[in-house]
Amino acid sequence: MPPHTPNRKPLTAALRLALAALLAAPFAAQAHFQELIPDRAILDEDTGSRVELEMRFTHPMARGPLMEMGTPVRFGVLGPAGREDLSGALTRVEQDGKSTYQARYRAKEPGDYVFYLEPAAYWEPAEGVMIVHYTKVVVDGFGAEEGWDAEVGLPVEIEPLVRPYGLWTGNLFQGLVKKAGQPVPFAEIEVEWRNDGSLTAPAGPYVTQVIKADANGVFSYAMPHAGWWGFAALLGGDAPMKNPAGDEVPVEQGALIWVQTRDMK
Repeated sequence: MPPHTPNRKPLTAALRLALAALLAAPFAAQAHFQELIPDRAILDEDTGSRVELEMRFTHPMARGPLMEMGTPVRFGVLGPAGREDLSGALTRVEQDGKSTYQARYRAKEPGDYVFYLEPAAYWEPAEGVMIVHYTKVVVDGFGAEEGWDAEVGLPVEIEPLVRPYGLWTGNLFQGLVKKAGQPVPFAEIEVEWRNDGSLTAPAGPYVTQVIKADANGVFSYAMPHAGWWGFAALLGGDAPMKNPAGDEVPVEQGALIWVQTRDMK
C-alpha cells in the first residue's frame, strides 16, 4: 500500500511565477550595507592631505543595486583636533537614478581621522523594518597612528581591536560590538567584500559571510582578498519608527566599519 501523501493545493500561476523568479536569481543580494569609502586609507607625503569619501547604500558584493539615500542626519570626523561636523561638505550625486553622497576633507595635522555617518532611515518593505546603519571608517594621517580606536559615541558602534588600516590580505580583523557603550554578547555580524567586478560568487552563501561575536561581544574574521571589507553588526532598535505610510515598524540598527586590505607584492 503506497504511503499516505497529504493533500496539497496546486500552485497558482502567481506562485509559479514568483518561484521561477526566485530560482532564476539564486544569488540575489539581501544584505544592505551603508558604504563610507575613502579614496585612500593612509595619507602621506606622496598622497597629500586631501581625502575624498563616497557614500552609497547598496549590496557591495553583488555590486548593486543602489538604494535611495535621504539627506544624512550626521556626517563628521573625530580627529586629533576633536570632533568636526562635516555636513556642509556633503554633495549629492545621482547614480543609476539614486541619491548618493560624496565629500572632500583635508587633514590639518598628523593623527588618525575617524569619519562617521548617520544616514537617513531607509524603509525596507520586504523586511518590514526601517534601517539605520551607523557607519565609520578610519584614515591615518601622516604616520601618527594614534586615535584609530577612538569611539564616536554612536548608538551602536564597532570598536576596532586591530588597527583598521595597513592590513595585508589574510590578516585577522577583530572588533567589539557595542550598543549604548556596552558590549553586545553573541551579536550577529554580516561581512561583505566590496566587489570590484573581478569575482563572481559561486553560490549564494558566499555573497554575505555571517559570523557571531563571543560572550564579550568580540568577533574575528580573516579577510581572504584584497580590497574594502564591510563589517555590519545588526541589532534591534529600542523604539519603533514610522514608515512612509505612517505605520510604526521595528528598526534595524547597524554598526558598520570598513577596512581595507592589500596583497603583499
